Amino acid sequence: MLLGKVTGTVVASAKDERLRDFKLLIVENVSPDGKAASGYTVAVDAVGAGTGEIVLYATGSSARQTTVTDKRPTDATIVAIVDTVEVAGKVTYQK
Repeated sequence: MLLGKVTGTVVASAKDERLRDFKLLIVENVSPDGKAASGYTVAVDAVGAGTGEIVLYATGSSARQTTVTDKRPTDATIVAIVDTVEVAGKVTYQK
């Protein structure tokens, strides 16, 4: 899984029917302290995340392992909204 920050949305009126009911979000990669790292991805939202939230997302075949994305054409899925990140005993991010 990867840490990311939701920075925006993607609206696609024409898309595969299996993605019809999903919200598509732009996720910026972040380091464990919540600071921007390089790269963005578009991810299917499986948990109700919103702009500005730090999330965990899965890519590749793991993105299709959630209950709602099973057998759907996704390569990135938001699977959790992060409350706290702790590294070496120090809290580096708190919601």
